[in-house]
Amino acid sequence: MKKKLFTTLLSAALTAVLLTGCGSKQEDTPKIDDQKAEEQPSENTEQKEAPAKEGETYVIKLGMTQGDVPREESAEVTWTERFKEEVEANSNGRITVEIYPSGQLGSVEENLSGLLNGSLEMTVANINSLNNIYGDTMVFSCPALFRNEAQCDAVLAGEWGQSFFTSVGEKSGIHVLAAFCNGMRCFTSTNKELTTVDTAKGVTFRVMQSEVCEKMVEAIGANPVPMAGSEMYTALQNGTVDGQENPPVNILNDKTYEVQKYMVMDKHIASIVTFAVSESFLNGLPEDLKQVVIDAANKVTPEASAVCARLNEEGVAKLEEYGMTVYTPTDEELEDWHEAMRQPCIDFVTEQVGSELVEELLAAIEGA
Repeated sequence: MKKKLFTTLLSAALTAVLLTGCGSKQEDTPKIDDQKAEEQPSENTEQKEAPAKEGETYVIKLGMTQGDVPREESAEVTWTERFKEEVEANSNGRITVEIYPSGQLGSVEENLSGLLNGSLEMTVANINSLNNIYGDTMVFSCPALFRNEAQCDAVLAGEWGQSFFTSVGEKSGIHVLAAFCNGMRCFTSTNKELTTVDTAKGVTFRVMQSEVCEKMVEAIGANPVPMAGSEMYTALQNGTVDGQENPPVNILNDKTYEVQKYMVMDKHIASIVTFAVSESFLNGLPEDLKQVVIDAANKVTPEASAVCARLNEEGVAKLEEYGMTVYTPTDEELEDWHEAMRQPCIDFVTEQVGSELVEELLAAIEGA
């Protein structure tokens, strides 16, 4: 009896399907028809899609914490404004670049998060700020690796550096369009003159939100306080921290000299500024517009780097004009600074990312 009932129900179901199929619209056709359609795509469909994509326009929202200052006073402003000019001119109006300076869209960390969650297309960030997003970037946060800005730039632009940044984009979702050294980071203080490495003992320094930077400050007997750059000036002003560390150009642009008295030219880290775009946004552009963005970044980077070099060269004298006492260590004193912090930080980074990556960077530096 059960078998007969099952046969009757099955027959009724098949009849219903056949009747429905005969009276259905095209989108309701059986799957076998869909497969045939996929195997033999309509030329009309392709022709309809192409013009629609060509006609699309795009907006690049670029958030940055650097203040709204004339481009000749900031490498970051030079880069972003020139990038906007190049992209808009060469995309024939299909890409608009909107720049939001002075932290209008949040801190560096918030802007980087925006690249990942799709609320922002581009930002400007020190490479140390990428440490918590893609741990391998820690290798560039190690102190006392580079002799000068030129050596750092050579590594960044070289084969190993470009391969590294490709990996950052693929694995983190943040594509580094451009990067260059914007100066050698130096310590400053407001209540104690800094000369030899021993004078840093006990000083409380604001550092970027990077474990490597914390290890570096601890290695010289000082106290690190990780903090967003947007909070630094107030913290220095009210005495929450005694000092900080930045290249001369940043100390000028951020007006840190107003709340700091002393600087030592210990040049502990090659500060690397990155201009980053959302990997998904970049890859979602039509190929011709993607190339426009890449070409614009390549064109304006040397211009911005030149501005940075000039500002750092002139910066120390300007800081002295503004009342800061600047101490330049002897070669022996400089080596003492570097020796105290170099190996502890290399050991820490090696534990985090492995010896292979660290050795690759050291080899690239040696060959630069």
